Amino acid sequence: MNLKVHINNVHGSQMAAKITGKFDLDEHEFRFTAIAFGRIGGQNIGAKLSKDTESELKKLGYDVEEVIMLLQKNLLQGDLTLPEGLKKESFVDD
Repeated sequence: MNLKVHINNVHGSQMAAKITGKFDLDEHEFRFTAIAFGRIGGQNIGAKLSKDTESELKKLGYDVEEVIMLLQKNLLQGDLTLPEGLKKESFVDD
């Protein structure tokens, strides 16, 4: 499973932030939201997919829980792309 995360926006502080973005899974693209506590690269991230996205993933044969776990892992590890002007240093604990 090839998953790439792209951040669109981050709102909040270094202690808690709401993240919006999309992820590419193989040749498909999906949107997500997430809440990060303790900074990205920090202690906890909860990613949320819409019911439509979950249904589409199931139709394509993916395990939704496995996709969410991989998405959260990428977010926690900082394995993502950011829009121009947003730097990891502004919301990642160095």
